Amino acid sequence: MQFNKKDLDFINQKGLTQKKVEQQLNLLKAGLPFINLERAATIDDGILQFSYDKASQLISHYDSRKDDLKVVKFVPASGAATRMFKFLFEFLKDYKPKKQSINAYINKNKASELSLFFIGLEKLPFYKLVIQYLEDNTKIDKKSSNDQKLYAFIKAVMEADQLYFSDFPKGLLPFHNYKKHLASAFEEHLFEAALYASVKGKAALHFTISEKHNDKFNEEFERIQEIVEEKTKTKFDVSFSYQKESTDTIAVTLKNEIVREENDELYFRPSGHGALLENLNEFDADIIFVKNIDNVVVHEYELEVAKSKKMLAGLLIEVREQAFKYAKALDEKELSDNDIVEIAEFLISKMNVVISSEFEKYSKQYQIEYLKSKLDRPIRICGMVQNEGEPGGGPFWVKDEGANLSLQIVESAQINKKEKSQKNILKKATHFNPVDLVCSIKNYKGEVYDLQKFVDQQTAFITMKTKVGKDIKALELPGLWNGSMSNWNTIFVEVPLVTFNPVKTVNDLLKPTHQVT
Repeated sequence: MQFNKKDLDFINQKGLTQKKVEQQLNLLKAGLPFINLERAATIDDGILQFSYDKASQLISHYDSRKDDLKVVKFVPASGAATRMFKFLFEFLKDYKPKKQSINAYINKNKASELSLFFIGLEKLPFYKLVIQYLEDNTKIDKKSSNDQKLYAFIKAVMEADQLYFSDFPKGLLPFHNYKKHLASAFEEHLFEAALYASVKGKAALHFTISEKHNDKFNEEFERIQEIVEEKTKTKFDVSFSYQKESTDTIAVTLKNEIVREENDELYFRPSGHGALLENLNEFDADIIFVKNIDNVVVHEYELEVAKSKKMLAGLLIEVREQAFKYAKALDEKELSDNDIVEIAEFLISKMNVVISSEFEKYSKQYQIEYLKSKLDRPIRICGMVQNEGEPGGGPFWVKDEGANLSLQIVESAQINKKEKSQKNILKKATHFNPVDLVCSIKNYKGEVYDLQKFVDQQTAFITMKTKVGKDIKALELPGLWNGSMSNWNTIFVEVPLVTFNPVKTVNDLLKPTHQVT
């Protein structure tokens, strides 16, 4: 691929290099391999399940230790609410108010989501807000038919010259309707963080957002800060960052030709949540909770969610203390054969590391180097909920090109469903990844790892997109909790279903965990 001087200048401006862009083009041209599933991770085979007593002990362990630690809650929040309203966009495009009733449209198009939206309309958190807007702006009156009112309601939510909720960042959309106020997902993350991520009365939260929404998030924090701090008796340190331009990826046509803008500039796209590894790597924290912006609950469920988070963090502290002790010993001590066996057994039983069958044949020095390489890694504890058919990633034992087994969170797009054995393993999956992580990114010396060294670049995604009506191939970096953490030490733990409440469509706001009783 030949780049001209203008191209190379543009690449440099973005913080990329010619070599990196050429690597992206090669991946788009050659394609990426599917993940090789060995088996689904299940309870007692890759997923831990704790008794009430054990969970309580881990919660107490976290509570007793957290005041000596630097704790941060990291929330990917750059998503727009647009996709939540997809079926309403379709309705506005296709509905002919003068030619058909809304009921006729629903029946003709089998529009079950739209039907559910109308059935639950009054339970939507922003229902009264929209009605008030419509009345104040005389969009509806007493003479309006029911269909006219429903049509006006949707236009108010969707259109640029009205309330335009469809263009909000998802984090700032009204999610929950309390007696005296509407709460955004952003606000709920503050309340939740006070329960499990606060240290000595202070809670640090970091949101990755779209740069164009920076002012809106700052305004929202200024508006609610005093109220939330008073209610939670917690001071909040809230920071924001953006997905870096240097993580954007180039796109190609279906014939692998470079896609360009109308002005002939190279066309780059944001590369998915894997790009946020760069943001995560800038932290100097002992414990990092990772949770998506739309996964929140109303106040009555928050204590249960907080207990689950503390349990995962307690396990992280327990495991990490032992891992640090062994890592230090590997560096500093004269180890006996028994010491080496003890460390290997810890890696197998507590860290899910599959030790090479040749290990016993290695020289003692190589055994030590081998154990060091396995132990000296970031650690992630991942909550897993029982699978109820939600789309997304799940926990599996995966075999790499060198036949090494490891625990991974795998998206269905990474699996070759045409291969019968892989499809059967996928069907046997019992659990699902709700993006519920607690991470340790430092070694025993307190040094932060370079997280880029633990990425499996072969787990990037190629996705089909359109640009000006034409099909293109886009490259997404290995997902933040997928290939980006592929070479971390990984522990999966079953957590309650109440910890998983994503809002993928506006109708999800009608579910019990988003309704104030």
